[in-house]
Amino acid sequence: MLKNTPFTDIHIALGAKMHEFAGFNMPIEYPTGITQEHLCVRSGVGVFDVSHMGEFWVKGERALDLLQYITTNDVSKLDAGKAQYTCFPNGKGGIVDDLIIYKYSTTKYLLVVNASNIDKDWQWVNQQNERFGCKLENASDRMAQLAVQGPKATEMLQKLTDLDLSSIPYYSFREWRFAGVEPVIISNTGYTGAGGFELYFYPEHGKQIWDALFEVGKEYGLQPIGLGARDSLRLEKWYCLYGNDIDDTTSPIEAGLGWITKFVDGKDFIDKAFLMQQKAEGVKRKLVHFQLTERGIPRHGYELCTPAGESIGHVTSGIMLPGTRTGIGMGYVKAEYAKKGNTICVNIREKLIPAEIV
Repeated sequence: MLKNTPFTDIHIALGAKMHEFAGFNMPIEYPTGITQEHLCVRSGVGVFDVSHMGEFWVKGERALDLLQYITTNDVSKLDAGKAQYTCFPNGKGGIVDDLIIYKYSTTKYLLVVNASNIDKDWQWVNQQNERFGCKLENASDRMAQLAVQGPKATEMLQKLTDLDLSSIPYYSFREWRFAGVEPVIISNTGYTGAGGFELYFYPEHGKQIWDALFEVGKEYGLQPIGLGARDSLRLEKWYCLYGNDIDDTTSPIEAGLGWITKFVDGKDFIDKAFLMQQKAEGVKRKLVHFQLTERGIPRHGYELCTPAGESIGHVTSGIMLPGTRTGIGMGYVKAEYAKKGNTICVNIREKLIPAEIV
């Protein structure tokens, strides 16, 4: 039985193409199509239903100790009201999930995890918490989320709250009144690279907030955006997608996530010794970003080769970039080929299509 979000009936009424994703009945695209939705977010403003994401509360005197141990980034650097991108190492050199941590205080944090990993992550955090004794709460079914993204998002959202949104820096958040609803977590985050905010609230307020957004959004050209454009937007910005570009078999160092892997004094975390050694000695493969120089669409799983046809890796994500005739993608290649500017090839139906690592 597929799960619904507070907005499922709205998506259907709007004519969205619905499909199962992470056990939820989710909109993939609306009648306008993925290309138009992608360009709308880049130039104006769009709203995404991301209520399928998971949310865990971590509370207690040792909350910071737990999070320092189970994540790669340095949670001690967070001030109250700040957020941090990080990942859970799995104890075998891979990644359980990537996530965002929101700090309320040294004894209260909110973790936002990927929808496809809610059950796995919940089990993992509880397992690691046995030695820390924090109070954990899985609030995933009691929290809805909309991401309002695009260069016009801030101006539009400002009409629905008396909180000065310009006072919320990137990767910061506040709890406030929004569209007549309180409390709403207003977070200057998102996974599009287009700017904007993510709104978290109780599911029963979903329709009120959705209707308010589209009432003020009339003058901004606000459109609902499906998961198809969400994927193309994040890929255009080279943001990893769990299950494609990172998973239980890929390390943060291989995936180019060394910047969220902090080897600092006083932080002992899962896989620290292994990842330190990997960083010092180098890795055998690296995640690269590439752009095709001829017509073609790289697909997940396609082989990556040298121009001579030697297999060196595989595509993890790929699309024809909306609004262009250019194929772009991400994939793992042998480390010696991972230099920016190098030419590699994508094997598309037995034809080698050249691409530049960018």
